[in-house]
Amino acid sequence: MGNKIVRFVFFGNYFVGLLAVALTLEATQQLRLPYNSLNYYLLLFLAPTIYYTYAYHQISARPSLNNPRSQWYFKHRVFISWSQGILFSLCIALAVRLLYINYSHILNLPLSYWLAITVIVLAGGLYYRLLPRSFLNFDLRNTGWLKAFVIGFVWACCANILPLIMLKIETGIGYHDPLLWTWLFIKNWMFCTVNAILFDIKDYPTDANKHLKTFVVRFGLRRTIFYILIPLLIIGMISLFIFARYKGFGPIPTALNILPFILTIYIAYSMRRRKNILYYLMVIDGLILFKAICGIIAMQFMPV
Repeated sequence: MGNKIVRFVFFGNYFVGLLAVALTLEATQQLRLPYNSLNYYLLLFLAPTIYYTYAYHQISARPSLNNPRSQWYFKHRVFISWSQGILFSLCIALAVRLLYINYSHILNLPLSYWLAITVIVLAGGLYYRLLPRSFLNFDLRNTGWLKAFVIGFVWACCANILPLIMLKIETGIGYHDPLLWTWLFIKNWMFCTVNAILFDIKDYPTDANKHLKTFVVRFGLRRTIFYILIPLLIIGMISLFIFARYKGFGPIPTALNILPFILTIYIAYSMRRRKNILYYLMVIDGLILFKAICGIIAMQFMPV
């Protein structure tokens, strides 16, 4: 029973929706901003859950004997079809409600907010193949080494830009500490990029067959871990120390923010041996949840 629940949560991508909400709550706490509406958080949870389930459902029409995830999708294809329909309908209803309540505020958004929305839509649409080929025949998924940075960028936008846009729409409140915001955005971007490179290890055989030059395909597993992942994480920790000192973080908030980097270095080192799909979904994606929890707890020790 427990194993079925675990597969349902992780194979069904509900954990991905939880990660989107957790990163947003962390950023809201760190920027000391009011929370967004429940409507927005529900929409934020549902959108990635629906998209990732749709993506994997599409490629699992012919399940692979060596892929437990595709087998799970094939076995539960009827349930997935029904749940996708229900969740999508709920998502549309929430989006329409949000637009209806805030219609005039959306139209009056400053130009800078519209530029940010345009960048997010283009980046997400290009990577997640949401834009029609007739509009722009370019797919960021097939850009090899750039792939992980685009994934990290989209998730950083989800955590650090969308909440500010929605806060402006729902309450009229803006944010005016560009230095802190920029640091938090880059930290999320790099952390999620490292996470995406870790996931590329899972896709190494498929990417190699498709001649997709990801870091792992280009440099090999060991060199990717020791010459790319671990140096990026060490640079992230050094920059965190510098920024924490500049902003006057105490030892406890600094230590809590460092913990996810240390754990990620350990996980990266352990990736020398291949793992099963649930390990990647639970442990590697779990690093993002761990980072969000540490960031939220750290804020409780910061002076007001």
